[in-house]
Amino acid sequence: MLEIDIPGFGPVRLEHLVSDFTGTLSMDGRLLPGVRERLNAIAGFMKIHILTADTFGMARAELADVPCVICILTGENHDAQKDGYVRKLDAERVMAFGNGNNDRRMLKTARVGMAVSQGEGCSVEALFAADVHVTGADIGLDLLLHPKRLKATLRF
Repeated sequence: MLEIDIPGFGPVRLEHLVSDFTGTLSMDGRLLPGVRERLNAIAGFMKIHILTADTFGMARAELADVPCVICILTGENHDAQKDGYVRKLDAERVMAFGNGNNDRRMLKTARVGMAVSQGEGCSVEALFAADVHVTGADIGLDLLLHPKRLKATLRF
């Protein structure tokens, strides 16, 4: 668990990292450089959940050596599926990462929502729903590994 008190934002007690895969942690189906190592380090203190439509069909193979729960979404309304998943975990204990329109609801629901814009960009809806915007997954994951950075970003 990650615990940090952020002036003006309040106490943050995170047990779960819930992340989109395509465009957030990966580009063209491949994990971005440095993401695997950071996820493995975070898995030492948080449970990792990957929610993805798996556009390129490579999520399971790319995450094979990362201790995480992988949920491949099917059907429609992926935004509602992701939001429901976060709520079932107890949204107050979740940091969510995403970049697409289908991530906007979980970013808003989670205690901390992280909009990631990297190779595939970030939708404006996801950006407005998030608490923090980062220009790469590595930077966002580093905020969990170095929580004083997160505190500096979110404090009032």
